[in-house]
Amino acid sequence: MLYLKTNEEVELLRKSNMLVSQTLAVIASLIRPGITTLSLDKAAETYILDNGGQPAFKGYNGFPNTLCTSVNDEVVHGIPSGYVLKEGDIISVDCGVLMNGYYGDSAYTFGVGEINKEVTKLLEFTKASLEDGVKEAIAGNRVGDISFAVQLKAESGGFSVVRELVGHGLGTKLHEAPEEEPERNCPKDWLYVSSQ
Repeated sequence: MLYLKTNEEVELLRKSNMLVSQTLAVIASLIRPGITTLSLDKAAETYILDNGGQPAFKGYNGFPNTLCTSVNDEVVHGIPSGYVLKEGDIISVDCGVLMNGYYGDSAYTFGVGEINKEVTKLLEFTKASLEDGVKEAIAGNRVGDISFAVQLKAESGGFSVVRELVGHGLGTKLHEAPEEEPERNCPKDWLYVSSQ
C-alpha cells in the first residue's frame, strides 16, 4: 500500500537523503585509481555515523557493508572488497542511511580517472534518462510514465534497461511502495555480487 507522507515526514526524509548525498560527495572525493572499494565503504560508514545516521544497508538481509559498490559491468548490490580501482573503471556507489526513523537511499556512478568515449556516453545517457524520468514524476502520472521515459531515453542512445530490477519508495522502511516487495527489489540472495 502506498503511504502518503506528511510535510513533517517529508522533511525527515529530506534530512536522511541529504546525509546520503553528502556521503556520496565524500566518496566522490576519494575515488581514484589505487583505492579499494572496502576503504570507500569504511569512509562512508565513518561519515554517516559521525553525522548522526546509521548505515541502512549494513545487516539488511545479512548484507555485511555500508555501501553497495558495483564495478564496471556489475549491475547492483556489489559487496565492497579488496578490489583496487583502476584507471578507466566505473563504480556505482549505492548508499543508504537511517536517521530520525526515516531512510535515505541513492546511488551514483563515478568514473575512475580517464574513461573511454563509450563509457562516457553510457554515463551521459544514464543521467539524461534519470532526468527524463524525473520530468514525468508529476501529479496525475503513473510510475509507468516515469519508467517509460527512462527506457525511451536509454534506448535512444543504443542502451537498454535492466528489467529484473525495480526502484522503491522510502519512509520508515528501506523499501516501500511503489514496488516495495523485497523479493522483487532486493532478493534474499542479494549478496550474489562481489567486487571482482
